[in-house]
Amino acid sequence: MNDDNKPKGVRPAGLPKKAVGPPGARPSGPKGPKPAGPPGKPSRPPARLGARPAPPQQARIVPQPSGDGEAEGLPVLTKKDFDSGADVRWCPGCGDYAVLAAVRRVLPELTEKKEDVVFISGIGCASRFPYYMNTYGVHSIHGRAPTLATGLKASRPELDVWVVTGDGDALSIGAGHFAHVLRRNVDLQIILFNNEIYGLTKGQYSPTSEMGKVTKSTPYGSLDHPFNPLGLGFGAEGTFLARTLDRDPKHMQAIFRRAHAHRGTSLVEVYQNCNIFNDGAFFTYTERESRALNTVLLEHGRPVVYDEGRKGLKLDGLQLKSIDLTNGSSTSDCLVHDETDRTLAQIYMQQLFRNAELPRPFGVIYVENRPTYDALMQAQIDEVTAKKGKGDLKALLHAGHTWTID
Repeated sequence: MNDDNKPKGVRPAGLPKKAVGPPGARPSGPKGPKPAGPPGKPSRPPARLGARPAPPQQARIVPQPSGDGEAEGLPVLTKKDFDSGADVRWCPGCGDYAVLAAVRRVLPELTEKKEDVVFISGIGCASRFPYYMNTYGVHSIHGRAPTLATGLKASRPELDVWVVTGDGDALSIGAGHFAHVLRRNVDLQIILFNNEIYGLTKGQYSPTSEMGKVTKSTPYGSLDHPFNPLGLGFGAEGTFLARTLDRDPKHMQAIFRRAHAHRGTSLVEVYQNCNIFNDGAFFTYTERESRALNTVLLEHGRPVVYDEGRKGLKLDGLQLKSIDLTNGSSTSDCLVHDETDRTLAQIYMQQLFRNAELPRPFGVIYVENRPTYDALMQAQIDEVTAKKGKGDLKALLHAGHTWTID
């Protein structure tokens, strides 16, 4: 830990933490403010796939200072407190810098002690992340970050665990581990840097590279059909799926806050530009000339509109269609985003990823409340302990038939 920069002021006590205990348990103490709702509603009920209640906001936001925290002696953290002081060794212009800055900016809102935060990474450019955070961290081996994170969260459920990975690390050698942490719903956050290339090993194609991609390892073009990372997360029964962009820092920070508030495995895919080996892979979605027409920012309970309000998406049966809101149609004709609707999420995954005629979705795509693996495990341990008492490892090892070898 690096404590060279001493913060000023104090932080009030009583910061809520993630639930540790039986399924469905909620932390005691003050709750954070709920996000503001939409300013208005459509003039008539819009098309949707079944009405569902708004998802419960389980935010763990630092309460506003009340003056009574001074006696606790808890420091008010700032983004500088999460800077390890190590030289950041990414290529100049890399999108990783923006992700690092966004995480450092939001963490002071999400934790009262940096000693409770752990970043775990695998192999790749993004996996240098723990070195640059003034928290605990583990730089693990290729594809195994979810495994280490699962073990840590299961044994130390009070810790705030983040996994930092890339499209090659998570979706190639680590694909099995990635899928299992999602289906188990371990209470942690995964930031998946997707630049559609292997950057650290100098430009080979990755599991998310488009077909026909010419690289050093595919000189005549890739024949592999690429993964949709969020589609894979959806198929693995992930409970929080979101996408953001390295060139939209405010949106990125908002998504990280939502991911942290979710109890369960939160998967955030970040479209991250590798300006050395795959420059411009996502310019369609980030540049001023093209982003409005090619991106749609999803907001729960709001009509799905894009192109600066000139276009919207409508459900025709189970098919998404673009409608012109400047010529006869209105927002009341648009689909309303429901991030708790699994069928709608599947439609997004299937129709808004490959279809160049429709915009690509960003924001929180799907949220599901489900008991977490670590809470279930702790509840099971408590139940067995209550029935059988605390175990004795030495007695267990010496139980039954034993032999003495001369």
